[in-house]
Amino acid sequence: MAYTLTQLAADIRETLKADSGPAAKEKVCGYVSKSLTDQAFIAAHLKDRAPGAHPREVLYEDPELGFCVCGHVYMMPAHGEPHDHGSSWAIYGLAEGDTEMTDWKVVRKGDGATPTLVEPDKVYVLRPGDAHFYDVHVIHSPKRDTVTKLVRIEGSNLDHIKRSNIKAAAKVAAE
Repeated sequence: MAYTLTQLAADIRETLKADSGPAAKEKVCGYVSKSLTDQAFIAAHLKDRAPGAHPREVLYEDPELGFCVCGHVYMMPAHGEPHDHGSSWAIYGLAEGDTEMTDWKVVRKGDGATPTLVEPDKVYVLRPGDAHFYDVHVIHSPKRDTVTKLVRIEGSNLDHIKRSNIKAAAKVAAE
């Protein structure tokens, strides 16, 4: 039986209503992984994008809890800068392609216009079926070199969240 977007959203909502802590988000990773192995789900929600199209599409936004289920399709290589999701958390789940993720550690806390400087801490690869939870203010960056399709759960719609000012320390030193 296919795992639908409606079922994924209901499973996430039920889990987060019972517990909003990190353990609940880890449980949500299991639902995301389930969606990533369902070929009908992938075909319906992670369709190839036209050249120049935005890779992110909000598939569902919960009216009560505010979480979003987003489909991301990168048709070209995409190398993200170190970032967090401000006051929100996120779960990345890979359906197609690999993504090299880097977790970063703060070496100098910024304030106002001065960016927080970070350096790499851990590098790992997310592969199809993998889902990973990034809590509030956890700094990470993705590197995608091939066509990549993923589901990302956002604790709040990131269109409305102010992101932190973060820069790689080595990049700032080279400027």
